[in-house]
Amino acid sequence: MNLFVTGLMDDMDDTDLREMFELYGEVKTARVILDKVTRKSRCFGFVEMTDNADAMATIRLLNGVKLGRKIMSVQEAEAPTNSRR
Repeated sequence: MNLFVTGLMDDMDDTDLREMFELYGEVKTARVILDKVTRKSRCFGFVEMTDNADAMATIRLLNGVKLGRKIMSVQEAEAPTNSRR
């Protein structure tokens, strides 16, 4: 299951994100999205977990948790849509 995570600290990188979510289950990929110009974190990212049950439990445990001065939002990522015709 692919998770969409917002409210990340601005100094968090892919490794930090992976390590945070590995506490709750096996992580296939973890990626913090960077600004194209500044290469700084945009404070959101995606985590792909291998087990759906672990992913759902992680959503329940981490959604709404305070991370520094921010509140994290963790939810199932929407499937990408093909907007090109």
